[in-house]
Amino acid sequence: MKAFVVDKYKKKGALRLASLPEPELQDNDVLVRIQATAVNLLDSKVRDGEFKLILPYRPPFVLGHDVAGTVVKAGSRVRRFKVGDQVYARPRDHRVGTFAEFIAVDEADAALKPNNLSMTEAASVPLVGLTAWQALVEVGKVKPGQKVFIQAGSGGVGTFAIQLAKHLGATVATTTSAGNAELARSLGADVVIDYKTQDFEKVLSGYDLVLNSQDPKTLEKSLSVLKQGGQLISISGPPDPAFAGELGLNLFLKLVLRLLSRGVRKKAKRLGIRYSFLFMRAEGQQLGQITSLIESGAIRPVVDKVFPFEKTGDALAYVETGRAKGKVVITVAD
Repeated sequence: MKAFVVDKYKKKGALRLASLPEPELQDNDVLVRIQATAVNLLDSKVRDGEFKLILPYRPPFVLGHDVAGTVVKAGSRVRRFKVGDQVYARPRDHRVGTFAEFIAVDEADAALKPNNLSMTEAASVPLVGLTAWQALVEVGKVKPGQKVFIQAGSGGVGTFAIQLAKHLGATVATTTSAGNAELARSLGADVVIDYKTQDFEKVLSGYDLVLNSQDPKTLEKSLSVLKQGGQLISISGPPDPAFAGELGLNLFLKLVLRLLSRGVRKKAKRLGIRYSFLFMRAEGQQLGQITSLIESGAIRPVVDKVFPFEKTGDALAYVETGRAKGKVVITVAD
């Protein structure tokens, strides 16, 4: 099969198109012929080696964290899917690699593709959909009437999280550029802040939850918009001790992560705010619930640009500009 390979950790490194053997199938796996994949900033961060401490991929490896395609083989213990099923997934860590023609995915990580989406649209959903779900439903437990602030409302996670928070009954605020304000409103944002001309911390107050996806300075400002008892959930760091515990890291790495998040955790505690770091995980059951929301019309994916497979490097470079509205997708096969 053809796949785009990272030969070594390198900033802005070139991806190499290579011929690799078809993935080996484990008993609980389905082999998926990839028809579309999507690009996330996580891909460039993994390529650059930013997550080497917690995701030590050994080059050469294949990038890619979103997949939509058709099951062509099923392992002996697979019960949820059969050959011919159209599925989508965010494969689990250490088994990613969707910038390729085929991938073996544990059946627990996959769900049937929403029947009202094309493969291209479906490929845009898993990573951002699960991130939003785990932040707002699982960790945040958002309830009707609460106020939720979602940063970067026109980005991949933002476009999905606004819709999910609105579906959960929250009042939603977001930041975006003036040019993307109408998109944010069309997705359900009640308060849209132009980050170029307004300071969100001067506009917002008394919020129940902030979903932070920006830099440390923005993270610190976010504390001031939350009410006592509110939650600050960050998907851009810094990692916290609970995350280190989940990963089962050694004592040294646990200490490193504890020190990285010490400042924000101390400030949050002083203000009576809960801080948590979220690194989303593969979860086919949750993806199935997301499928139901998409099929009911509660949520629609937002796709900015679609690139052909041979232009995967260009797609990654475009995502790195930070200008994408929603997701950037790659078509791999018909």
